[in-house]
Amino acid sequence: MARSRNRSRFRDIHGIVLLDKPLGLSSNQALQRVRHIARAAKAGHTGSLDPLATGLLPVCLGEATKVAGHLLGSRKAYAAEVKLGTTTSTDDGEGDVVEQAPVPMLDEASLRAALAPFIGTISQVPPAYSALKRDGVPLYKLARRGEVVDVPAREVEIFAIDLLRHDGDTLCLRVECGSGTYIRSLARDLGQVLGCGAHLSALRRLWVEPFSTPSMLTLEQLEALASEGDAALENILLPVDAGLAGMPAVHLDAEDSRAMAQGQARVRRDLVPGLYRVYADDGRLLALGEVGDDARLRSRRGFNLPG
Repeated sequence: MARSRNRSRFRDIHGIVLLDKPLGLSSNQALQRVRHIARAAKAGHTGSLDPLATGLLPVCLGEATKVAGHLLGSRKAYAAEVKLGTTTSTDDGEGDVVEQAPVPMLDEASLRAALAPFIGTISQVPPAYSALKRDGVPLYKLARRGEVVDVPAREVEIFAIDLLRHDGDTLCLRVECGSGTYIRSLARDLGQVLGCGAHLSALRRLWVEPFSTPSMLTLEQLEALASEGDAALENILLPVDAGLAGMPAVHLDAEDSRAMAQGQARVRRDLVPGLYRVYADDGRLLALGEVGDDARLRSRRGFNLPG
């Protein structure tokens, strides 16, 4: 009986919350907090942030969880604080100190020269303490057990690194990068180039495409809205298609809307191959569609949104 009452608290609610994730919570803990505040039956986040990181964490509710995977590969921007002279086991402030070295005299020109090789498509070794998995087990669990974790390098893309401030042994950087880039690894590798070691001491995610100028909400703000009633919270949700804003849109007539809702492909020779936001004749987001080389528009993911 108690389980039934608890289950009834949750509801179908659809949209995206641009959460300002607080310090100290994992992405999943933050997600669960948002889910319970909104009483959402289903929720998912797009791209993890470490507990020591703050900033933008898009949380998808209901049907919006179907677009989460398309946000994971998006371009992102971070404000990063790098502490020179100390190397840690986790490449951030949570780990044990592994090595310390004096910090050389560094001017702005030498720092920019050291940062330049990291811009572009580079080979990067992720941290041993990361959520990447080996044989289904997260690497951080293996590392905590004392196992030797050999992490293969992989290609990542860093579009820009701006040196915002240099104060003694502390650097403040703004980094714009693609999916899979570890700012902890960037801090570690920069320390190696400078010859003194380094670790990431603070990190804030500024934006994730397509949310390039996000109006983020804290957990406290969400709780205050929820206390005013369901409507107040629902009013701040971004629509599901906000997560697909970078894609071109296709608007169907009634006949094609019915056909696509039933899983049938439609010939659209006016469209080039690629992904599309597909809208029904009544204006609802109907599907994430894809046009192939055969000029057929097919539904890759259908949406069941209320009219």
